[in-house]
Amino acid sequence: MQRGGSPSAFDRNLSTLLGEDGVEAILSNERQEEPIVIGIQGNKITRTPLSQCLEQTWAVADAIKAHDYDQALTLRGGSFKVTFNILRTLVRTFPHAPQPGQRRLRMAIMNAGGPAPGMNTAVRAAVRLGADRGHIMLGVNNGFRGLAAGEVRELDWMSVAGFASRGGAELGTNRHVPTGRDFYDIARTLEKHQIEGIMIIGGWTGYQSALALYNQRTNYPAFDIPIVLLPATINNNLPGTELSVGADTALNSIIWAVDKIKQSAVASRRVFIVQVMGHYCGYLSLMGGMATGAERVYLHEEGVTLNDMVIDVQKLTSGFKHGKRLGLMIRNENANEIYSTNFMAALFEEEGGKLFDVRTAILGHMQQGGNPTPFDRIFAIRLASKCIQYLEDQITNPDYISACIGQIGGKIEFQDIRDIPRMMDMEHTRPKNQWWMRLRPIERMLSQPGPRKKPG
Repeated sequence: MQRGGSPSAFDRNLSTLLGEDGVEAILSNERQEEPIVIGIQGNKITRTPLSQCLEQTWAVADAIKAHDYDQALTLRGGSFKVTFNILRTLVRTFPHAPQPGQRRLRMAIMNAGGPAPGMNTAVRAAVRLGADRGHIMLGVNNGFRGLAAGEVRELDWMSVAGFASRGGAELGTNRHVPTGRDFYDIARTLEKHQIEGIMIIGGWTGYQSALALYNQRTNYPAFDIPIVLLPATINNNLPGTELSVGADTALNSIIWAVDKIKQSAVASRRVFIVQVMGHYCGYLSLMGGMATGAERVYLHEEGVTLNDMVIDVQKLTSGFKHGKRLGLMIRNENANEIYSTNFMAALFEEEGGKLFDVRTAILGHMQQGGNPTPFDRIFAIRLASKCIQYLEDQITNPDYISACIGQIGGKIEFQDIRDIPRMMDMEHTRPKNQWWMRLRPIERMLSQPGPRKKPG
């Protein structure tokens, strides 16, 4: 049963990118001295000599045969060994007792922004890993509104039981950014509970709020504590990271919905325009379109013109005249303020005449729901582990740095929160550099109609 079933969004897009790079490798003028293995490391497609891959595989087998299990874990890769050690901690029955004379730090965990699948997984990992190090872990309910209202409670080992697979946000979350009187109330809460560091799990609201607290340090000494930001948003529009917790689950929600939509049109001649979320970031649109075989993806990053839609109608008309039975368009919710989903549907319906009819599907908040995928769970745990270690180091460092964590290439790194405005397109709340836009030519190539067979 592990071999069967419909492939996830990650598997669909990974196989697409591997296949594309495989063709590029064959067609390139570079002479290959030996066969290569095309794979992915971190978030980047790589080419590795086959002999090197085989040597590493044999080395693992030899280490296991020699009962050198520590070496075998190391040879599997740095992240494998780290993840294995994290797993052993998370499934422990009880945390370690504090070391004699240990300073027990008081860390607060909270969510901010819209709900994202994987928030609960990150909270569970942070609480258990922090408690296992002997620290006092505090949970803040209802985001920054709750922090201002003093909704803080201590979390123990069992208070986060069952969080690993649960969707939603058990601590609660909202998009409130503190202003005015909020700062005074938050400062009182931090002082009352003697909070020495904060871990914020969430989206752009969390990043804005962290910057707001940082900028108010001179007015409120209680804010002079390290803050670490863990990216969790389906929009995948945050600085300092190429991926956010929750985006993979949202993509899977999109492809499962679109797969069913396509099946519903099997007996008709129909065009579907599917609107997905993402705010002003087209990540879900592009990756969802590539994973579902859409023939057109509309992005705010590129804009939409009337001429674009005229060309699309012409392609659809030509396709349906030659036997096409289904058309699929994926549209970012903010692709164009004037040319809405309903406008596009009306235009295509009118111009399509009797060749096809048009239906719309606005997926809405179903993309924020559901239990997190394995990818999002593992990613949330890895980031949470790094964040707790970072907070522990920074709280005891007089020259601490508040930071956001993220994966860049194959590495998990921290970025000073003071660099956030420099990395962001503040008007559209998305990073200035979006790695996934490099995949746009591949998506366009795959969506083109194939060569027509000549009559006879």
